[in-house]
Amino acid sequence: MSGAGSPTVQFTPKIITVLREGYGLRALRADAIAGLTVAIVALPLSMAIAIASGVGPERGLYTTIVGGFLVSALGGSRYQIGGPAGAFIVLVAACVMATGVEGLILATFLSGFVLMAAGALRLGSYVRFIPYPVTVGFTAGIAVIIFASQMRDLLGLTLAGGEPAAIIPKVQALWAARGTVTPAALGLAVGVVAVIQGLKRWRPAWPAMLIAVVGASALAAGLGLDVATIGSKFGELPRVPPAPALPVMDAAKLWAALPWALSFAMLGAIESLLSAVVADGMSGRQHRSNAELVAQGVANVGSALFGGFCVTGTIARTATNVRAGSKGPVSGMLHALFVLGFMLVAAPLAGFIPLAALAGVLAVVAWNMAEKEEFWQLLRSSRADALVLMVTFGLVVFRDLTEGIVAGFALGGLVFIARMSDAAEVAGETPFATSDGDRVICRMRGPWFFGTAARLGSVLDRIADRPKEFVVELSDVPLIDSSGVRSFLLLSRKLARRGAGLVIVGARPTVEAALRHHGVAARYLPDLAALEPR
Repeated sequence: MSGAGSPTVQFTPKIITVLREGYGLRALRADAIAGLTVAIVALPLSMAIAIASGVGPERGLYTTIVGGFLVSALGGSRYQIGGPAGAFIVLVAACVMATGVEGLILATFLSGFVLMAAGALRLGSYVRFIPYPVTVGFTAGIAVIIFASQMRDLLGLTLAGGEPAAIIPKVQALWAARGTVTPAALGLAVGVVAVIQGLKRWRPAWPAMLIAVVGASALAAGLGLDVATIGSKFGELPRVPPAPALPVMDAAKLWAALPWALSFAMLGAIESLLSAVVADGMSGRQHRSNAELVAQGVANVGSALFGGFCVTGTIARTATNVRAGSKGPVSGMLHALFVLGFMLVAAPLAGFIPLAALAGVLAVVAWNMAEKEEFWQLLRSSRADALVLMVTFGLVVFRDLTEGIVAGFALGGLVFIARMSDAAEVAGETPFATSDGDRVICRMRGPWFFGTAARLGSVLDRIADRPKEFVVELSDVPLIDSSGVRSFLLLSRKLARRGAGLVIVGARPTVEAALRHHGVAARYLPDLAALEPR
């Protein structure tokens, strides 16, 4: 069930459902294999996303361990994998620049409560109403920004004044530093991309990202290449997550963190529910959207308590989980524990990973995120869809991610209104076969709302003969809003002033109830057969 249902059913975590179905050793074995597979993918990605977001790699691991465990344990999707996501890189990096790491942790903490409130208010089902061109434009814009953010490490550039956040100054700064390219870093990055893409084609079951990163690390260490590594930039990773602690907060910090928290919550809701929908399509199951939002909220609070940052459902890792044979949420919980095991046993080895290798990983992530075929199809499908797509894409890349989503959603809504208005029609605007021509019958089709309401009065004005009876057949009108009702109210008053009457025929119960409730004076008949002959 998704979006509706009783509170008990709606908010029950999927793990309870799985355990009630009967969970045995065979399922545990399958989940252990799937969890290990996902952990191998998540390990380099978590550190890469954290570094690209402007924080230490260890925070990406904390986010995966704590947030990933809670998302799977409490969520409404059977296969969802939670953790740091590439889509958050832009927002997280901007938040760190504006408020510092403490502000980021506080914003993550607050966003958790926003998500829990959204789930409790059953807002999860409304996320699916985001227009498709908006999601494609948003995703493509994020992909461009992620790729641009990795150019410094991909090329091993040295930027004198730091790297600007805005895309145009960033590109200008990168171009100005083109003379500082490090061939070794570029070679490692290109090699990582080639290995990942090659294994994806020839050995898709192999953990391509981990193999590429381990190979690049061994090559850099073995040849003594002069490239930046995790160890040279961040020092040795801690072996265990920190003890839980509340974020530092006061009135000023809360006020500064709140806008970021709202942005994190909005993006987290969109990303996690889209990921759950992908899992549904691959598995044939159905997620509980509001339970998923509550779990995402708890996971963000938990992540912040342990020094992590934004958690959301991750499409690539969730898809990997399904393909690896997961039987339910246990695989996601185990994936978090496997990453914790890496920290306990092999954290010092992460210091040898070149930053160029992680940049190569994120370059592949950005390329896969872009949904290139869908982008070009939407550009060719219609001018309206292309406009929504390009406005969303342009604002995300050149202005702000939140602005892009809001503007795209608003523009998509206007396009929908225009299309629905075109779909509604009034037919039969000539006198209906009568002996004296004093009755006009109009048949209305489609929803009657604020986008179409003005047509009704103009229909009457275009009729030269002033009929004694104006009949409106509504059997093909599925819904009517207050503006549509008011158009009938004005019509009935106009007819009354002419000494004519209004007849409503075949209205559906909800439509008729709305008209009667607002005092539309008319005769209400079940069908045209009930009309007296003239």
